Amino acid sequence: MGARETAESFSGHRFDEAYGQLHEDVRWAVPGHEPLIGKAAVVEACEETAEHMAGLARAEFTRFVVVADDRVAAVDAIGRYVSHDGTTSVVSSADVYELDADGLVTTITSYAVELDA
Repeated sequence: MGARETAESFSGHRFDEAYGQLHEDVRWAVPGHEPLIGKAAVVEACEETAEHMAGLARAEFTRFVVVADDRVAAVDAIGRYVSHDGTTSVVSSADVYELDADGLVTTITSYAVELDA
């Protein structure tokens, strides 16, 4: 799996498809929050997110743009998340992935802001 496919999977909330591409010492930074360090910590956070998303009525992307080369990938996305009671959240996000020479993700930097639904 290349940088583009890894970024598409991870940012597309298909985390399990990307787990094999995470470096053991991966660092996931979200400005304003403590970074997650290590593959186990990142996988745990992804599993919690996936569990939450499984409880939604619907989740869809209205924008999903990916740019990538061998060592860096970036995703610009807008996701729309709808709960069973109709509550809707719209989030604009950008994820930047840095990979080592073996194609493993060493750093993820994520930015997100909630938009008016």
